Amino acid sequence: MNQSHAWRPKVSIIVPMRNEEKYIARCLSALVAQDYPAELLEILVVDGRSDDRSRDIVLDWAARHNHIRLLDNYERKTPAGFNVGIKAATGDLIGLVSAHCEVETDYVSQCVYHLEKTGADNVGGPMRPVSKTFWGKTIVLSTTSPFGVGDSRFHYSQKEQFVDTVYMGMYRREVFDRIGLFDESLIRNQDYELNYRLRAAGGRIFCTPAIKSWYHPRPSLSDLWRQYFQYGFWKSRVIRKHPASTRWRHLVAPAFVLAVLGSAVLTAFIPAVWFILAGVLGLYMAASLGFSAFLASRHGWKYLPGLPLTFAVIHISWGLGFWWGWIRFVLRGGRE
Repeated sequence: MNQSHAWRPKVSIIVPMRNEEKYIARCLSALVAQDYPAELLEILVVDGRSDDRSRDIVLDWAARHNHIRLLDNYERKTPAGFNVGIKAATGDLIGLVSAHCEVETDYVSQCVYHLEKTGADNVGGPMRPVSKTFWGKTIVLSTTSPFGVGDSRFHYSQKEQFVDTVYMGMYRREVFDRIGLFDESLIRNQDYELNYRLRAAGGRIFCTPAIKSWYHPRPSLSDLWRQYFQYGFWKSRVIRKHPASTRWRHLVAPAFVLAVLGSAVLTAFIPAVWFILAGVLGLYMAASLGFSAFLASRHGWKYLPGLPLTFAVIHISWGLGFWWGWIRFVLRGGRE
């Protein structure tokens, strides 16, 4: 990059993985190609006991690049993997990188520059999912749309701004000394929960499109359903732990699902409720078709048939997962 740096800290990059033989080589290739001095960079791959070729691939890369290390995550959970890496890291800054992504060659340099420039505690770039298949591309369009993900700006924003959370991110090491590590009881939403604690402690999170990475999303609707069901389920856990962390975007899909299911049940006792159910579904379908047509007009009309279905999968699975999280909580007598 063109900017000159007065600050050249050591950077630790943590890559949690489990069974990532399809992606981990591309991820490491991008990290090794960074324009940041290799002597100031360490890459810690934390493996959740993979049973494919992932470990062998990492060991092969580590044999050729002495700033790559393979660590073990015996808990096999992402937040535990992050914590293993943080405890082993020797850097002044700690970056989190998904094994499913590839970063630009100046990724580390840009993160360091913007931490220095803004004084933020965590910096990152917008999430840029990429896919070559029809359904993969349709999912990309849906998950980078405000209708799909609400005001979660790191999914689609192309302007520099302070945000409530960010994709991946690079943190000042002292952040973890100040607010603690990742909550290992969370399978999903652990990054949002950590960033909420950071903001509650007075920290700031900055997002800029200058920090570039590309993510390979779920390739099918069934995978997307499972992913967003889990997001909704674990979001309910985060809200119980931190009620003040709730944003309107977290509640829209659960409200929609509750309205549809509640109206459907009430029609058995009050037939006139059919009008309410029809109204809710009609408004949703109109909004979904409108946003789908807008996206298709910009990216290709061939995606128009798939977009409403993809939006529905995101919203319904998130909403059902959210309510299932609360039902499980009640059934367990208020215990997580």
